[in-house]
Amino acid sequence: MIKTSFLAAVVIAATAGVASAGGQTGSIGVGAEYQLSGLGGASVNYDAGQFHVGGYLGFFDPAGPSNTLFEIGARFFYHMHSTAMSDFGLGGGFGLASVPVGGGMTNTRNTDVFLEPGFQIRVFLASNVALSFTGGLVIGVIDASNVAITGQGIGGSVVDFGGGNVVFNAGAGIHYYFF
Repeated sequence: MIKTSFLAAVVIAATAGVASAGGQTGSIGVGAEYQLSGLGGASVNYDAGQFHVGGYLGFFDPAGPSNTLFEIGARFFYHMHSTAMSDFGLGGGFGLASVPVGGGMTNTRNTDVFLEPGFQIRVFLASNVALSFTGGLVIGVIDASNVAITGQGIGGSVVDFGGGNVVFNAGAGIHYYFF
């Protein structure tokens, strides 16, 4: 009996795989995430094991003419360290926003572009549900200007670096992974 139990334990231990953050390599996660610049929205991530890539799409159309806000972006993080329930990645993101300027019927728009090198920590509440927290450097180019070192901003609106009023609210990204 002891030999059989010992043999069964050895077989189970030998065939068990190492748990990794994200559940499984090749999993796809859907959710919402905001970049450091404040851009963000509905999001999709692909977890490749050693890294994850993702993108988002945001859209806001408040009442009134010519004031629709469009946002799109992508991110890549290489996992420098992983445990069974978390990972730490280095990489960054790219964000593009088409922002209405002025009021009324002018149809004037800015194209804000943000480059965001930084780090991301993902914590898995379960094997397929992740919260993400990002920090790094925000570089505004094209119609966006200036530079900021910050933690993750959230709120669904573009940060106006040129106006001097930069407001960041607390927030986090969340994804549900299918595998």
